[in-house]
Amino acid sequence: MARIELIRVHEYLWEIPKTGAMNVPGRIYADRESIESLLGERAGKEWDALLQVRNVACLPGIERASLAMADIHPGYGFPIGGVGAFDPETGVVAIAGVGFDINCGVRTMIVDVRREEIERRKVELADALFRRIPAGIGSTGSLTLATREIDELLVRGARYALDRGYGLPGDLEYVEEGGCVDGADPSCVSALAKDRQMKQVGTLGSGNHYLEVQCVDAVYDAEAAAAFGIAEGSIAVSIHTGSRALGHQIGTDYQSVLRRASEKYRISVPEEDLAAAPIASPEGKRYIAAVKAGINCAFANRQALSGLIRNVFRDVLAVPLAGMRTLYEVGHNNLKLERHAVGGVERELLVHRKGATRAFAAGRPEIPERYRGVGQPVLVGGTMGTCSFILVGTERGMEETFGSSIHGAGRRKSRKQALRDYRGDGVIAELDRGGIVVRAHSRAGLAEEAPGAYKDVERVVAVMEGAGVSRRVARLRPLVCVKG
Repeated sequence: MARIELIRVHEYLWEIPKTGAMNVPGRIYADRESIESLLGERAGKEWDALLQVRNVACLPGIERASLAMADIHPGYGFPIGGVGAFDPETGVVAIAGVGFDINCGVRTMIVDVRREEIERRKVELADALFRRIPAGIGSTGSLTLATREIDELLVRGARYALDRGYGLPGDLEYVEEGGCVDGADPSCVSALAKDRQMKQVGTLGSGNHYLEVQCVDAVYDAEAAAAFGIAEGSIAVSIHTGSRALGHQIGTDYQSVLRRASEKYRISVPEEDLAAAPIASPEGKRYIAAVKAGINCAFANRQALSGLIRNVFRDVLAVPLAGMRTLYEVGHNNLKLERHAVGGVERELLVHRKGATRAFAAGRPEIPERYRGVGQPVLVGGTMGTCSFILVGTERGMEETFGSSIHGAGRRKSRKQALRDYRGDGVIAELDRGGIVVRAHSRAGLAEEAPGAYKDVERVVAVMEGAGVSRRVARLRPLVCVKG
């Protein structure tokens, strides 16, 4: 097992010094207890997230540092919670830095309804959402597409779903990138990937994906909360899902392409999972164009789901469609060309975020005008038995993490371990005791996603706030949860 040296920079930041083949240091946002846990987990190969941080630091063209947010845990090549920014001319693009659920992300909507009404009818609401929101492995949606139509969706993103009657026009102003990125090329996406997605637009999926009805139970930053239009007692609905089968197939299709590119361009990578292509190479350009198509697919998927959810709230609670506004939507498995200051010089960089959320500070033009004075909302999923958070980006975060922050609590147990330790029926009973109504398509899936399988999201958030990278705005408690 390779030795990992760690230096404590401050209470919430640790550094793996640049040694050997590393081009930059590795930096991990964590408290001492979390670091000790990560070091202890290194005995098992499945849980060697620190080695992954170091390996990413060896990739060509990486800038400043290989970064890991406080929700760090092992992933495929990159750690989950990993961030890497690369120079477009000398750097590389890596599948591992995006993952297989391209643009997996969260949309949070605020509902014009009182908590008392939700509490009174939450079982009825949970049953309706479970029946009418397609979820689970192999689920199909109401928006079935032909090949020509799916190509249009991959180019137009959320706008395509909106034009098909899903959601409201005002949604798009509060979606990252307006719900569509330029440069998507459907010809770079395989026929198999498109075929797998034909019936999956407007579906939640399985695994850690969810739909939650939540209540704001604490506000920490009154100014930002006012800008976001939330207060204690506000009811929210959060959707966590991504590009479904299409995104996974894009990753699978390009694994061999980027592995051959690594050999062709003589890119030395510490492990096979970090296979990469030069950003400016034909292989790199094709993969990036395919990822952008996957990003737009996820935007369209969440837009379609928002329309379906509005219909349920209208039918069950008589909430008008306009009574559910989009607070924000942001992805956390992405790559983006963004402008950042490095060494005092502003440059364009290709930023990979793998289980990490864009978290821009006040003033950035990418932020909706209504929020520009306080910063971008950062949507952080916790667990279905604890809480979630809304954070906001900071200037220090822009300087240190390329405007990135956590995306969730982060796993502390693998799915296999969770299946050994928990039972679906036990999870349901535990949540019921906490006043949380859960509906799930799989008891095994519930066990994998048991609250005890995750880190303490309160601590994870406290690390990022203590480091000055992001700031708490509000905490949300779950009332109803629908799982695949």
